[in-house]
Amino acid sequence: MKLIIVDDDALIRESLSLTLGLEDDIEVVGEAEDGRAALALCEKLQPDIALMDIRMPNVDGITATRLMREKFPNVKIMMLTTFADKANIQQALSAGANGYLLKTDETDGVAGKLRTLMSGSGVLDPEVLNQLTRPVSPLMDKLSTRERDITRLVAQGLTNKEIATQLFLSEGTVRNRIISIMEKLKVSNRTQLGVAYYER
Repeated sequence: MKLIIVDDDALIRESLSLTLGLEDDIEVVGEAEDGRAALALCEKLQPDIALMDIRMPNVDGITATRLMREKFPNVKIMMLTTFADKANIQQALSAGANGYLLKTDETDGVAGKLRTLMSGSGVLDPEVLNQLTRPVSPLMDKLSTRERDITRLVAQGLTNKEIATQLFLSEGTVRNRIISIMEKLKVSNRTQLGVAYYER
């Protein structure tokens, strides 16, 4: 199978390319740093599968998936991202993604899941499936998708700076968003916010 890797992190692209390129039946034919470059690669290289991140500059993964599905319907799209929230999952699948994996997954397990996708089956990470079947908490309904992303990262113990880096925001914006989130959820500190997230 011919594969393109789409991620704005060069180290992740390189790591995936090296690992998956060792597989006899996988040929990494190209890499792209955003959705715009991915669409150009699809036109030029006609890959079988695009391994796609969600949050990228210029054209994000969900928008790229929608456009790719319209222009290159034969290309299968596997999302590979850190975002496990229900909103991103639903948006990606609605846009036409054939699979959704999390970057917590072992890299050596990705090859097998790409083969499963190539065979015609959809592929969902177990945590993704759990998110789709979990009842939605009215508490989390108060938050926007971006606020849920921030809350999840706070719950994982990331600092404001680390959250800002992951979500392409300034530290000041993250700090202000966290204050707003805590007011909405009626909690007074980051620990309580983390507990609220995991009890959702």
